[in-house]
Amino acid sequence: MRPPERSVEFTQVTEWSEGAVHSVQDTLAAEEPMEIRVDGSPLTVTMRTPGHDLELAAGFLLTEGIIASRDQLAGIRELRSDSMARSNVVEAQLNGGSFETEEHKRNFVAGSGCGICGKTSIEAVRRRGLRALDAGFRVDPEMLCRLPETLRAEQAVFERTGGLHAAAFFDARGNLVALREDIGRHNAVDKLIGWALLHDRFPLNHFVLLVSGRGGFEIVQKALAAGVPIVVCVSAPSALAVKLAREFGLTLIGFLRGQRFVVYSGSFRCFPNEH
Repeated sequence: MRPPERSVEFTQVTEWSEGAVHSVQDTLAAEEPMEIRVDGSPLTVTMRTPGHDLELAAGFLLTEGIIASRDQLAGIRELRSDSMARSNVVEAQLNGGSFETEEHKRNFVAGSGCGICGKTSIEAVRRRGLRALDAGFRVDPEMLCRLPETLRAEQAVFERTGGLHAAAFFDARGNLVALREDIGRHNAVDKLIGWALLHDRFPLNHFVLLVSGRGGFEIVQKALAAGVPIVVCVSAPSALAVKLAREFGLTLIGFLRGQRFVVYSGSFRCFPNEH
């Protein structure tokens, strides 16, 4: 798989190996700021790895509650002037003038590692009135154990840099549906959800979301907003993520490594006969 344009950069480094010093070219994951505007009004700036920027913006708008469906999105585009070699601004237009600056403007400033600062309240998620998750979706535990290897094999930018997170959708049989990478785990999830939104793949009630690294509150919140019933992470979830998952009936799995994983919430989707 070929990495997206601008997702990697090259630099000269000095390498020490077994007592010998070499000057070599290294490949780095790119990181640049991207501004998201809605109907001409600035909404947020996020640090991201360039690539799939329209998907990132669309996914962000949905998972952060600016829009609730594809129908509310009239258009989305990169803003570029004749003097700009590259675009770091994406503007979305909403149907019916549904964006109200004073209502939605929350001084979003996101870093690549932390997601949206301050949005850590379960009460804020409750107020959004999110749709109930599919309680009938089931997966085989053995299938889940195969997912990390599939994810790793398809991480084109990580293969070259070793410095990116990934998020992927799998179906109930373990087939890879889509994968996105970014220096920020939450951005990778937004890119993935934005892909589904812009390609009319909703509802997502029969997908498994696999994320590299840990499963924090932001990841679970975004999955709930998109209607994804199962979130799997290769490392540990946070305490707040577990609390949120249990309240909303989401299946949250951590430490998926080899032939072992831990279910923190919603075990009925993996072990339907468990009592």
